[in-house]
Amino acid sequence: MTTTTSAAPAVRTVELNVTGMTCAACSARVERALNKIEGVRASVNYATERATVHAAGDVGDDVLFERVRKAGYRAQLRGADSPDLTTVRVRDLRRRLIVAAVLAVPVGDVSITLALVPSLRFPGWQLLCLALAAPVVCWAALPFHRAALRNLRHRSSSMDTLVSLGVLASFAWSAWATLTGGTESGYWVGFGATAPGADAVYLDVAAGVTTFLLAGRYFESRSRRSAAGLLEALDALAVKEVRVLREGAERLVPVGELTVGDRFVVRPGEALAADGIVESGQSTVDMSALTGEPVPVECSAGDRVIGAAVNREGRLVVRASAVGAHTQLAQMTALAERAQARKASVQRLVDRICAVFVPAVLVLAALTFGCWCWTGQPVRDAVGAAISVLIIACPCALGLATPTALAAGVGRGAQLGILIKGPDALEASRRVDTVVLDKTGTVTTGRMTLTAGHPVAGRTAGELLWFAGAVEAGSEHAIAAAVVTAATAEVAGLPEVTGFEALPGLGAQGTVDGHRVLVGSLRLFADRGIGLPEESADRVAAAQAQGAVPVVVAVDDVPAGVLVVRDVVKPSARRAVTALRELGLRTVLLTGDHRSAAEAAGAEIGTDEVLAEVLPAEKAEVVDRLRAGGARVAMVGDGINDGPALAAADLGMAMAHGSDIALRSAEVVLVREDLSVVPDAIRLANRTLGVLRGNLAWAFGYNVAALPLAALGLLNPLIAGAAMSLSSVLVVSNSLRLRSFRGQAPD
Repeated sequence: MTTTTSAAPAVRTVELNVTGMTCAACSARVERALNKIEGVRASVNYATERATVHAAGDVGDDVLFERVRKAGYRAQLRGADSPDLTTVRVRDLRRRLIVAAVLAVPVGDVSITLALVPSLRFPGWQLLCLALAAPVVCWAALPFHRAALRNLRHRSSSMDTLVSLGVLASFAWSAWATLTGGTESGYWVGFGATAPGADAVYLDVAAGVTTFLLAGRYFESRSRRSAAGLLEALDALAVKEVRVLREGAERLVPVGELTVGDRFVVRPGEALAADGIVESGQSTVDMSALTGEPVPVECSAGDRVIGAAVNREGRLVVRASAVGAHTQLAQMTALAERAQARKASVQRLVDRICAVFVPAVLVLAALTFGCWCWTGQPVRDAVGAAISVLIIACPCALGLATPTALAAGVGRGAQLGILIKGPDALEASRRVDTVVLDKTGTVTTGRMTLTAGHPVAGRTAGELLWFAGAVEAGSEHAIAAAVVTAATAEVAGLPEVTGFEALPGLGAQGTVDGHRVLVGSLRLFADRGIGLPEESADRVAAAQAQGAVPVVVAVDDVPAGVLVVRDVVKPSARRAVTALRELGLRTVLLTGDHRSAAEAAGAEIGTDEVLAEVLPAEKAEVVDRLRAGGARVAMVGDGINDGPALAAADLGMAMAHGSDIALRSAEVVLVREDLSVVPDAIRLANRTLGVLRGNLAWAFGYNVAALPLAALGLLNPLIAGAAMSLSSVLVVSNSLRLRSFRGQAPD
């Protein structure tokens, strides 16, 4: 008997642009519709009007489009050649707004003036007002009516239900009053009673409310596009074609054909197609679009470069080390997208409130109308109060409070080289009071650098580098590379070395210009029986006490001097620690290095505490111990061994050049090499969370305060619509203030 097993279809990720959503309830409806498809897992974000769909391979795009259409919305593939649906929607809103504004002005002038001044009335003036208002209510307000019908079809309601009911009720009451002759007496408008037959003034309310709401919806749409546009800018940086070296010739191919290990050419003025290592050429590379650093970086053979950086001068040949979705640019874009797609606990709260808020308001409007009639008030006044309740209750600001703040904060962070993965990072940042800094690669450059040279009497610094650099050129050790780099920069042309021999764990030796040269540690010299002058011995001891590595040089078995090599502290480290302390945060330097090296680095940058000689497996234990003591910990690291500590911390912050494990473990990714990005990230997270909370406070407070006023008849429907629209614009504008956030200027 043969058993046949079929492999499960591959899962693909599809990005959709969704148009027609007007509130958080809309995005939830689209999400539910997509998730009902077998093999589909979808997340819809209202702020960016995008859906991220993980679909089985047998689920076609047409199936997704049709399901969105049946839900009452439209969708297209992100990046498709067809017109952007969001742009089309903005243009449509602008046309409707213009028509509404043009007609609402004469409706207001004619209806109000003639309603209040009977002597100016002419035959058919109410019919004229009705004719002017009809296009506004029936065409300009059509998006609200369509959304209300869509809600009714799905047996649900949203803020558009309130808008549509309010506008239609105003128009219907005015049309009924016009066609039936209106009321026998006037009504109160705040400064006196109108003359009889003034009911047509509600046409002004219907047209005016539509205009205000369309204006608010139009500017909201533009603002959301502006906030999400920062992420679109990241996509625009990606290179579409690349010059690949194949069989000794350059071939221009689509960037999708580039694979890891391919060599590609970057000419002056072109952007790099992928991350890689420079094999040949020398130039300066502008990485400001990725890291925010304004000064171009010099690079030559052996240097690491990032995709989308711009080559300023010379021709470079680069070997690709990461392509496609694995490049830093792609990861930046993906992280920023996921940050906007994820929902914070506060956003989930908003969604739940919206689900019950609208039905409650409908009940309140009905009760308002009934109570006014039950107390013997005119029907006209009862209708006005009920309409005011419907209009003022529209919770547009509530639905926009969280996504717009998060979108603006994440977008601004991307510009500054700070990638916030999601709202969890924002909420964690508020509680942080201790920042733990990994040393190697985070506080320090992570590479050895020659910092000093001390020749013995009778030798010069140039001679010392000349001999040492020639021998070390044959070694692949990091210390040797530091010596060679310094020698190449200081000495014109290093001589050839003969008889080179690497001495594992000790150093190297060779013959340079007929002289036998020995380069290595103090132990090597002890093994060879070569003693050091007292001054050189003191230099060695001082270097070791500071955590540096002394390299001793001898020529023909005679000491020639001491070179000092160390992993230097980044120039921005002390300024970053100072900024963290100014924020009231305690700083801890955590490293597996020897205590002398750790304490020297800690003293140089000014940390509050130094924890040295910590094994990789113990770093997470240190973080857990700090948290157990009541500290709220942010961990900053870059290595594989930092991964567990980053995950254990309340807030993990990984340097972008770090390992994949570190990047996956962290909630915040720091792209810039300048360490001042750490306090910038905490300040931006705190600022974003503050804006988000302010948005929610305003949105909740506005509705709570306004609804009783509307129910008591203290708010005219026109004023209620203007206030509701203004509330939404204020929330979006408050969120977009994050775009003006300024980080510390890099060194």
